[in-house]
Amino acid sequence: MKSAILHFLLAVPLALVAQEVNIDHTGSVENPKPTWETQNQARTYTLAIPAPRGQITDRNGRPLAQSRLSYNLAINFPTPLDWQDSKVIAFARQQITLAKGLLKRDIQISDQAILNHYKNRGVLPLDIVEDLLPTELSVIQGGLPQELLLRQTYVRFYPNGTLAAHMIGYTGREAPLSTRPIENNDLIFPESEGREGLEQIFDNELRGQPGILHITYDKNGKKTSERIARQPVPGYNVITTLDDNLQRLCENVLAANSKRGALVLLDAPSGEILAMASNPGFNPNDFVPIIRPAIFDAYSKDPGDPLVPRAFRSAYPAGSTFKTFVGFAALETGKIKPGDEFNCPASLDVGDHTFRNWKKTGSGSLTFKEALTQSCNTWFYQVGLKIGAPPIIDYAHRLGLGRRTGIPVKSESEGNIPTDEYMMRVHKRKIKNGDVANMAIGQGDILISPLQMAQAMGVISQAGRFHQTRLVKQVQTIDNRVVAAYPDRIREEIPVSPEIDALMRKALVAVTSDGQGTAHSAQVKGIKVAGKTGTAQWGPTEKQRTAAWFAGFLPADDPQYAFAALYEGEPNDNTVHGGSHAAPIIGKLFKQIYAPAKTAAGDSKNDDEEKSSAADESN
Repeated sequence: MKSAILHFLLAVPLALVAQEVNIDHTGSVENPKPTWETQNQARTYTLAIPAPRGQITDRNGRPLAQSRLSYNLAINFPTPLDWQDSKVIAFARQQITLAKGLLKRDIQISDQAILNHYKNRGVLPLDIVEDLLPTELSVIQGGLPQELLLRQTYVRFYPNGTLAAHMIGYTGREAPLSTRPIENNDLIFPESEGREGLEQIFDNELRGQPGILHITYDKNGKKTSERIARQPVPGYNVITTLDDNLQRLCENVLAANSKRGALVLLDAPSGEILAMASNPGFNPNDFVPIIRPAIFDAYSKDPGDPLVPRAFRSAYPAGSTFKTFVGFAALETGKIKPGDEFNCPASLDVGDHTFRNWKKTGSGSLTFKEALTQSCNTWFYQVGLKIGAPPIIDYAHRLGLGRRTGIPVKSESEGNIPTDEYMMRVHKRKIKNGDVANMAIGQGDILISPLQMAQAMGVISQAGRFHQTRLVKQVQTIDNRVVAAYPDRIREEIPVSPEIDALMRKALVAVTSDGQGTAHSAQVKGIKVAGKTGTAQWGPTEKQRTAAWFAGFLPADDPQYAFAALYEGEPNDNTVHGGSHAAPIIGKLFKQIYAPAKTAAGDSKNDDEEKSSAADESN
């Protein structure tokens, strides 16, 4: 980064003579207008040199967003700036024609834009071609007339293309200043500003401190000197919790096994986000320095909504994954005991409505472990009605469901855990028994984001210790001095007895390993996978879609990862289930993490075997 700064500064002609200006402690110049020297009637402009934007990196310092040098071809208007409009246009058109011949490309710029620049900012070059290609640059460097020159600027660059794009976000160029007269402190070229993701949230930290350039003109308006009074200081670097290797694995597996979906991977002991993928994705380089209308139109009209970060900005009905949290609440409140049994019939009447199990036949009396393994709806209806809505709502909130995680991004989904207040506001009534029955199996008005789901499973994996979910580790200077840190901290402690902690792990492991479990395709050789499948429908009846889930943690006895996989089914596709579509995503991901040389992304070698052994619930 430092070498890039020097390279840029050396491209600015050094001043032979310069006027001094007063600079306050913040680095800003006191005089808002160009100053006049009373002795010789010389004018000095004091302008700002944009600083290179700081980097955004993964947890190991590997760059996810950085700045690069870009070369613009510009017209250099001679001074004094006293030409008539017609002469300005003729001069500019002559240079544009010459540039077209050199570059073999069309160059479009209006007469009005030329005149605006000449009258308001003619002391600076007018860019006519931005971000020259390497082949064009080699042609230009062969020699240019003095009326044309190369200008170096900084451009944002995302070296990994689409990788982690929804979290990093993108930048855009600030509005041009050519519509008003130049003033002191104006930038010599527009800066980039964060428009989405971490680029937007940490925009001030990433921007850096502009340098100062003095340009002096004599009493006749002819430029006599330029001098750099202060070099720009690069912006701070933002160090994320992401691991770019794990992020790449998650994105590849998700893309190979879904058209639309999300995959979240947390470090279970600390709450750090190691990877968070949303499919489909986008390339933030398409937005730099500005997005072309055709590309923006393509993104906007894409039915897959590639600009939507499904992992944290979308929320879905939870389906049977929510049974994990209902059982947790029931056991921890003591309203049911680990050995208590409830019948699992094919259906259950609640008031005047019949609620059905996903199986068409009953399964007899079951304990919690057996009911979670088989995902028996009617068992959980009864437990939900026994304990009531308040404990379910309370424990859901304590696990972070229906609340934003607090990661530094805008528009994170809050999700929804329906309360009496919510029901009164939306449905004009309080929670009824039918609502509780729906809530007990993750249906009704429950909405959970994939990030919240992984977070809640992380809390279960840590026996109730809720580590604050984090996306950023620290902010530091170019010489690695930490200016802001976001260390591990406990957001909440949920008391969990050793007996219930052990039972929860056994039940979640049985989901993947027991003969009647619903997630055999998530198995990883030599690793105990703890998790829960879920399948839920949402949307209008004629275009109903299915959210297929698998969420949990592993290794079960010493959890290192908490995860959530969400697969979005196509409208009216009733073949989509958590066990058949979401669980295999997790299985394929961790087979690569634990044995990367043996399995490739999207490998379907054992798909038939996995799917044939996996049952699943349909609601």
